Amino acid sequence: MRGTGSKNNWALFLMILCGVVIGGFVGMLADGVPALSWLGFGQTFGLDEPIVLNLGLLVLTFGLSIKISIASIIGVIIAIIIYRFL
Repeated sequence: MRGTGSKNNWALFLMILCGVVIGGFVGMLADGVPALSWLGFGQTFGLDEPIVLNLGLLVLTFGLSIKISIASIIGVIIAIIIYRFL
């Protein structure tokens, strides 16, 4: 049984997801600014081409690509800090 002071793990997950999205957006915006271009530096990994599974009646397409940038990492750290203080 959870105590009254425990926090919801789904709330933490949503905060981290918001931090990734907002951080990625900031990194994308900062790419055009010479002094802040380092925020957009990152790595993309995943599948280059989607995997297609054709079952005749049903066609499934699987694909996943993740881009992690400096700004998205900073966004995640800020989201965790905000979560701890709420």
